[in-house]
Amino acid sequence: MTELRGASVVLRPTVPEDVPALAAIRARPEVRARWGGGADLEADVAADLQDPDVTLYTVRLEDRIVGMVQWYAEDDPEYRHAGIDLFLDPTVHGGGLGTDTVRTMARHLVDDRGFHRLVIDPAADNAPAIRCYEKVGFRPVGVMRQYERGADGTWHDCLLMDLLADELVR
Repeated sequence: MTELRGASVVLRPTVPEDVPALAAIRARPEVRARWGGGADLEADVAADLQDPDVTLYTVRLEDRIVGMVQWYAEDDPEYRHAGIDLFLDPTVHGGGLGTDTVRTMARHLVDDRGFHRLVIDPAADNAPAIRCYEKVGFRPVGVMRQYERGADGTWHDCLLMDLLADELVR
C-alpha cells in the first residue's frame, strides 16, 4: 500500500510502531468518549491492526501522528460499498484536517478502489463531525436509533450518511 496525500495530511498504512501514539490519542477523553476501548488501548489498537476486514491508515501532519482513518468493504456484489471511520487528536480539531483526511480517503476508495458508494456513521450529536463529512459530499440518510452503546452503558443514536462517487467534493 502506498501513502495517500491530501492538502495537509499524509495517510500511510498503519504499522505496529504507530500503536503507542494512536493509543495515546484514543486515550484522550474527547476521543475515548466516541471510540471507547478497554483498559489497554494499545492492545485494542494492535487488535484493530490485525483485523483482516479493516484497513487502517495513520494520519500524519508533517512528521507528527495526529490520528487514524480506517475503511472496510461490503463486497457482496449486490450491495458493494465501503465505510470509513476515523479519529483525530483533539489538538488539531477545527483546522480542516478531518475534512482533508475524509476527502483523501474518499478519493482513494472511489478512484483507486472503484467504490461507487461510501458510508460513514457519526454519533447523531456529533455536529462537528457531521459538518466535516458534509463538506466532502456525504449526505444524511437517516438516524440509526440506539445504534451504539456509550461508555456510560446507554445506547446512543448515530446518523447514517452516504456519498455516491459523483457527489465527492474534490
